[in-house]
Amino acid sequence: MTLVSRRVRPDQWKPIDVEALEENAMDVVRSTDNRCVIAGPGSGKTELLAQRAAYLLQCGIARPPRRILAISYKRDAATNLAVRVRSRCHPDHAYRFDSLTFDAFAKSLVDRFGQALPERWRPRPDYQVVVDATDRTFDNFLRFLTPPPEIGSRADIIAVHTKDFQRRWLFGTPLPEGAPRISNAAEWAADRFWQSWLHEGKSTSLTFPMISRLAGLLVTSNPMVGHALRLTYSHLFMDEFQDTTQAQYDLVKAIFFGSDTVVTAVGDNKQQIMRWALAMDDPFMPFEAEFKAQRTPLIHNYRSSPDLVRIQDVLAKALDARSSTPVSKTKGTVSGDSCAVWDFTTPGTEAARLADFVSKQMAEHKLDPRDFCILVRQKAGDYMKVLEPAFAKLKLPLRNEVELVGNVTLQELLVEDLSEYLVVLLRLFTSVRAGRHWTTCLDLMCTLLGLALDDYAGRAKVVKRLNTFESDFRNTYPAPLSDPADAKEVVQLLIAFIGRANILAASPAYRQGDWFDKVSEAAALHLEASCKSAKNWSEALDEYEGAYSVPLMTVHKSKGLEYHTVIFVGLDDQAWWSFSNDKIEATAGFFVAFTRAKQRVVFSYCAQRGDRSKIAALYQLLTEAGVKTIKIA
Repeated sequence: MTLVSRRVRPDQWKPIDVEALEENAMDVVRSTDNRCVIAGPGSGKTELLAQRAAYLLQCGIARPPRRILAISYKRDAATNLAVRVRSRCHPDHAYRFDSLTFDAFAKSLVDRFGQALPERWRPRPDYQVVVDATDRTFDNFLRFLTPPPEIGSRADIIAVHTKDFQRRWLFGTPLPEGAPRISNAAEWAADRFWQSWLHEGKSTSLTFPMISRLAGLLVTSNPMVGHALRLTYSHLFMDEFQDTTQAQYDLVKAIFFGSDTVVTAVGDNKQQIMRWALAMDDPFMPFEAEFKAQRTPLIHNYRSSPDLVRIQDVLAKALDARSSTPVSKTKGTVSGDSCAVWDFTTPGTEAARLADFVSKQMAEHKLDPRDFCILVRQKAGDYMKVLEPAFAKLKLPLRNEVELVGNVTLQELLVEDLSEYLVVLLRLFTSVRAGRHWTTCLDLMCTLLGLALDDYAGRAKVVKRLNTFESDFRNTYPAPLSDPADAKEVVQLLIAFIGRANILAASPAYRQGDWFDKVSEAAALHLEASCKSAKNWSEALDEYEGAYSVPLMTVHKSKGLEYHTVIFVGLDDQAWWSFSNDKIEATAGFFVAFTRAKQRVVFSYCAQRGDRSKIAALYQLLTEAGVKTIKIA
């Protein structure tokens, strides 16, 4: 399809690359008011936003030079949305679409304008981003605090729960311009935390929630910053809105509330599984009230078969009785039960049967290993030890996608910009026939260098550089690497070829702290491991990307992904030990796991791992939906 740069009349515009959108989706695409879109699993949330961006840009409703800002919770979601917009819009339009994560957006503000913050809250320019702060981080901080007698006692500090400390006292409200009013020990402890992390020690350390709060203060204390952002962006998209934290919501409100920027928030309150990570209990309610946003549901499900959608509806109504009944827009392709609970007596029997099932289903339906996914609640490594030998016996590699490579999980590494750049270059430099790798690589390099499509001289220079580097690389590394030092050297060579400055310019998350170094280190380690048993570079890069491995991951890491068949291992009290602490979030996690599947879901229970009395409510939901339990000897 040829993408045109001319303007299209709104009444003549049609959805691009899809046959049609459901009526409510088209209504949102053409809307001129703030919208709160409740979009269930498989409803095409990303596609909706991509089509809305195309409509606004191509019809001139988002008038130049103003831009569209899309903010997503996860990095891969932000990247996916940007790719879809570029594939549906001419570059003259697509360049005015900015797709960032909430964290990257907040960080970009602090990086650009942070030195304008009040001195009390001003981070040092070379601040470090702490991406691995856990409850223990805050526990350890509180453990050694003793407040002034006029504020409280040591016992008052001990009484502060870690999660409450973060959610309520540290990040629960906007920062004041001056010193906060302190009336209790928790407020004093929160201020001590801020001041120690900002100003004490060799450098400033900030978590992303802290960065969001500093960005919010930046906007409120410097009105011109907010004014500039409102002038820049005519439209704002917020994806995965159910995972929005209070700090993130307050930042958006500080910038865009009361402005002419039209806001479209898309999410699903039934998939809220990030309250442990400080997500608001219900961000939809304040957004609808304060931004006068109209709630619009999407009911079509383009992912799952009719039978799976029917079961999903039972689970959805347990989370929200008002939820709309979804309509499947795809066909069932498997015979037998599309969902069942398999009841095993031993982990060994379970592992052997699941491996055999995947192998036979691949053959019967002509599927790839990555059409399947093994999901677990937690402790993926423990399940990996039991399952991996059985899968290996059938020559089916099983890969723990949440395993740490250096300081980065494998799943995180594979969606990192730097990792993707390295793979694109290596595919070109090591392929016998360049083919599509050449076009992909050329486009990538021209984009990173900021070259226009009609900059023929600039593009010719890139072509020459690629040809020269490719020849040198093939001569130096004709076969997969065997030395750890070589893997590090190759990664650094490729970074130098792209230009570190170009990578940092394209990826804001790399500009501060040591995240860039952690990702490059992880890439080298994973590249070395991927080369060990590979006969050639193609096999090594396939291993790097896990092209022929069955992925194993946790429920939280599966969000936003989809597979032909999902196998959930460990539906028992031991895996779901915290179920009674927050039944709503646990049930939402159960719902998320179920809705990753297109055609089949298998729940696997093994009596030797634990009872299932504490999670009886989940089994009751499956029973109500007509899901059978099958005992397997």
